[in-house]
Amino acid sequence: MAMMPKRVKYRKLQKGQRRGVATTGTEIAFGEYGLKALENGWVKNIQIEAARVILARQLNKGGKMWIRIFPDKSITKKPAEVRMGKGKGDIDHWVAVVKRGRVLFELGSVPLEFARACFRLVSYKLPIRTKFVTRAHR
Repeated sequence: MAMMPKRVKYRKLQKGQRRGVATTGTEIAFGEYGLKALENGWVKNIQIEAARVILARQLNKGGKMWIRIFPDKSITKKPAEVRMGKGKGDIDHWVAVVKRGRVLFELGSVPLEFARACFRLVSYKLPIRTKFVTRAHR
């Protein structure tokens, strides 16, 4: 099941901006290892879910995982071959707005090289460049 908010105050949001640097969520808070964003962008709910599935399968009931981003921005899309005007389109998917420096995922209670291998697999599923960081890397 794809991640999305239970309720929102406004269904359709404006596009917003993708530039800037993350001010919060830049340090590892829960685990020992993390995956940090190196560029700005939108990460879709299905991409977060794909990453979660990879980590869950790799951990196999050993170690802990934290997802530090949540898709709370709705993206709308108009159907194909529809003329201009007639209002904003229907909600197509949800995204998490990611600024560079943000820690996306964390792992704990696993060896260093295992965590590095897990995050390498996860990074292939994400639309932005990422970096492996450790708690000692502050």
